[in-house]
Amino acid sequence: MEEKHSSQRDQATTAGLLVALGIIYGDIGTSPLYVMKAIIGEGKTIDAEVVYGGLSCVFWTLTLQTTLKYVILTLRADNHGEGGIFALFALVRRYAGWLVVPAIIGGSALLADGIITPPISVASAVEGLRLLYPDIPTIPIVIGILTFLFLLQVLGTSVVGKAFGPLMVLWFGMLGTLGLLFVLREPSVLKVLNPYYAYRLLVLYPGGFWLLGGVFLCTTGAEALYSDLGHCGRGNIRVSWIFVKLCLLLNYLGQGAWLVEHLGEKLEKNPFFALMPDWFLIYGIGIATLAAIIASQALISGSFTLISEAMRLNFWPKVRILYPTDVRGQLYVPSINLLLWVGCVGIVLYFKESSNMEAAYGLAITLTMVMTTLLLAFYLYTRHYARWVVATVLVVYLVIEFSFLVANLLKFPEGGWVSLLIGATLAAVMYVWRRASQITERLTEHVPLKNYVEPLKELSKDITIPKYATHLIFISNTSPPSEIESKIMYSIFQKRPKRADVYWFVHIDILDEPYTTEYFVKVLEKEDLVLVTFRLGFRVEQRISLFLRKVIEEMVLKGEVDITSRYESLNKLNVIGDFRFILLERFLSYENELPLGERLTMDIYFFINRFTEAQDAAYGLDTSTVEIEKVPLVIRPATNVNLVRV
Repeated sequence: MEEKHSSQRDQATTAGLLVALGIIYGDIGTSPLYVMKAIIGEGKTIDAEVVYGGLSCVFWTLTLQTTLKYVILTLRADNHGEGGIFALFALVRRYAGWLVVPAIIGGSALLADGIITPPISVASAVEGLRLLYPDIPTIPIVIGILTFLFLLQVLGTSVVGKAFGPLMVLWFGMLGTLGLLFVLREPSVLKVLNPYYAYRLLVLYPGGFWLLGGVFLCTTGAEALYSDLGHCGRGNIRVSWIFVKLCLLLNYLGQGAWLVEHLGEKLEKNPFFALMPDWFLIYGIGIATLAAIIASQALISGSFTLISEAMRLNFWPKVRILYPTDVRGQLYVPSINLLLWVGCVGIVLYFKESSNMEAAYGLAITLTMVMTTLLLAFYLYTRHYARWVVATVLVVYLVIEFSFLVANLLKFPEGGWVSLLIGATLAAVMYVWRRASQITERLTEHVPLKNYVEPLKELSKDITIPKYATHLIFISNTSPPSEIESKIMYSIFQKRPKRADVYWFVHIDILDEPYTTEYFVKVLEKEDLVLVTFRLGFRVEQRISLFLRKVIEEMVLKGEVDITSRYESLNKLNVIGDFRFILLERFLSYENELPLGERLTMDIYFFINRFTEAQDAAYGLDTSTVEIEKVPLVIRPATNVNLVRV
């Protein structure tokens, strides 16, 4: 079955290619808008060594970094069809605990890049209007376009991809055609395919190494190819990349040909727009603006995927996720959509110009690529690739990516600190959430469920206690499922005795596979006590009410449980008994003596928890059947209490 699904993922279809073009190539596809301008430097003299060396670096970066590392190697590391740094982490996390560090750093840096990419892409395109209207205010236009794009997300990436796909075909066709016309005029630029020119720039040209900060911008969208694997499929990405890379290279070479024609002059205009005839300029700017809007889509859809996976892996607070379409992998996260929009508007208002944004762009995504390399090498090692292959991948790409990272560090004082600050904030949230969850889980007392079978039977039959519900359901995340949180038993027996005819304990086990939906049932005591365990993939929406209803229907058909009311008058009428969920909401008890680090972690955790999705919504429960019960979390009881009786 797995081989069948794998072959399906490797297939390419016309519709799939169109969706892939529409949602994952926007970022890397709009790089020609600013890469050569960043390498040469606005207002600087056009130097042949920089032109040829820069073009050679761009070609080999797209070949080694984007094609070889991501399209050929990293796309192999799919987690049942899903991609992205957290899906990769899920594949290898059981082998080493320290792998959580590159996962958090890489994931937070990728989210930070999702806030930088839309503004620079849209601003770079809109600023082309100044060639026709020098005094046009671009900031309101950029903010308006970004706002429209984020409002569009509620439709789902499938709808957006189909709408944007034809536009991206037009965009890449324009890139290739404009570039080819200039390559035919100046075919000498083809010599940059020789890596010697890249070597001369980086090693022999004074300060040439630091130009890698500009070169790196040509591959910043490569991570989106992997993040959106679940949206498009490996086959569609690999086939469409052949067309995309050809068009990109032709355009870069065309810009290089134009620059060669203007050697010795100062760069006063963007080489990208210089390729366009005057009569075509207004149309070219319009198409570029549409492509820039689509560029933002790649990071937005990737961010939704990232947050969904982070939640299931306990890296991120539970937030609301919507599924606008029936297509697997299509989702919409309202809170992240709002967060990205606020961040993008803030970036536009702070930096104002795309040339200023370049300083903040690239530094964060370099960190993501380094972390992906570490996880990828570990993945290849666990899949029994030859050690020399793993070592080669690790060394080659760490050398390449650390070179980009060092070169990008020049941008830190000019604006790179902004992307690192955003990334560090997001990483802190991930760390606190995971660390606090581990502390809570480790110090939560568990008891064997079998010890309470007889007491629960007796409580169920004790008519001196008012009946609380016919069916009483508790959700437990305890592992193994044969144990239960002591707080649940405290709630049933002591806080307020809760007599019910049938007690249900629902255990949820989150798996590394993304889309598993399995369950098993253990009837501990017929008509009294039932244990249900759901085994759900980390990308499956936890619709527990719906799932449990399905389970109960199947149990009724098999005669394993009787759900009719136990009240005599209602039982005669075959009325179904009532179901009530009890959810325990922990709060930090005042009876704690904690070290400073743990106290700070838990305080931040509970502060963040105030703004997260309610438990009943997170589990997909009908609120009319849910009761929230607060229980104190005593992590370390206070012992030094100086109290004297007088």
